[in-house]
Amino acid sequence: MTKHPKKKMSLHTRLLTGTVAAAALGAGTFGAVSATAAEPARTQAPAAATAQPRDLTQSTHLTIDAATRAAQAALDAAERENQRVTVAVVDRNGNTVVTLRGDGAGPQSYESAERKAYTAVSWNAPTSELAKRLESAPNLKDIPGTLFLAGGAPVTAKGAPIAGVGVAGAPSGALDEKFAQAGVAALSR
Repeated sequence: MTKHPKKKMSLHTRLLTGTVAAAALGAGTFGAVSATAAEPARTQAPAAATAQPRDLTQSTHLTIDAATRAAQAALDAAERENQRVTVAVVDRNGNTVVTLRGDGAGPQSYESAERKAYTAVSWNAPTSELAKRLESAPNLKDIPGTLFLAGGAPVTAKGAPIAGVGVAGAPSGALDEKFAQAGVAALSR
């Protein structure tokens, strides 16, 4: 076996080698820290609590098919009388489920139909009836999203409002409401 004599590195070589080693170590540490920082914290999600039956309520909603059937029936009733209307069906929370804009319906009819449907479901009454209440409580019209004009009809299940059908665009609120009632009636067939 041959022994190699230990070579002494120059000061310049030692400094260069140390600098390279320190840079490599620093880059590796920075990369590890950066990779760790980019990862989301891994915490255990809290166990889901189970609500007690006394803390729950159940609500009923129209299916999209039922809402579409009601809207189409209202639109068909209007078209049979050569009226150009928009029909909206909203759920119990006032969210629009379906809107059908008939051929030639005015641009204002879209929002009006939604607001009539919302008003009908909110008070569980036809909007023609609610419009009469404005005489004794004129500030009702100030409630956001409502429209106290005839043309909205509530849909109920077990006596509770679950949806509203609103129609707008006919020359009278009485016609709008007649068509909205046709939409509600379609749900009982």
